[in-house]
Amino acid sequence: MTGSLAPILALTLARAEPPLDPSPDDAGSLLRRELLHPAYHDRDVLQQILDWIDRLVTGVVDAAAGTPPLSTFAAMVAFLLLALALGALVSRARRTARRARDRSVLPADRRLTAAELRARAERALAEGRAADAVLDGFRALTVRQVERGLLDDRPGATAHEVATALAAAHPEQRPLVAGTASLFDEVRYGDRPASADQARQVLDLDEALAGRS
Repeated sequence: MTGSLAPILALTLARAEPPLDPSPDDAGSLLRRELLHPAYHDRDVLQQILDWIDRLVTGVVDAAAGTPPLSTFAAMVAFLLLALALGALVSRARRTARRARDRSVLPADRRLTAAELRARAERALAEGRAADAVLDGFRALTVRQVERGLLDDRPGATAHEVATALAAAHPEQRPLVAGTASLFDEVRYGDRPASADQARQVLDLDEALAGRS
C-alpha cells in the first residue's frame, strides 16, 4: 500500500510547490490570473501588484531553501524582470488614464485670443510644424466662435463637444467640422503626425466659420 501511495504523494507535492524558474508564458499566465481578481478594482493597482510580487518572491525564497543556488538565482531574475515589465505597464496605463481624463481643447487658464492663436498656428505652419499648426488652428476656430457668441465658453470642452456645437451653428460644415475635431484628437492624444495640407484645411475652416472665405 505504501509503495502504491508514493507516486501519488510525490505528484501532489510537486503540484503544491511553485515552479522556481517560470517560463515567459508561465509568468504571463500567472499575471493574467492574478489581475482578474476583483480586489484590483478596489485599491491602487500598483500597490496590489507590488503586494502580489512580494508574495510570489517570498514563496519562491521559502521553496528554494533546499534547492541549488543557480536555480534560486534564475527564479529571482525571472521575477525581477516580471516586476520591471509590470512597472512599465502600470506607468503607461497611468499616463493613458491621465490623458483620457483631460481631453479638453482649451486649457482652463487660457488667455490667448482667437487672433493670437491663429497667428501662432500660421507661424507653426510656416516653420514646418504641421502638428502644432493643427492644434492651434483648431483652438483658434474654437475661441473665435466663443468670441462671436456661437459657442459657450467652456474651457473643459472636448473636441467632440466643440464639433457637436459647431455643427449645430454651422450645419453646412458638419462633415468638415467632425473630421477636423477627430484630427485634433488624433494629433493631440494619439501622437499622430500631421501634414501641411491638413493644417491648412484647419485654418481654412476657421476662415469659413468666421464668414471670411
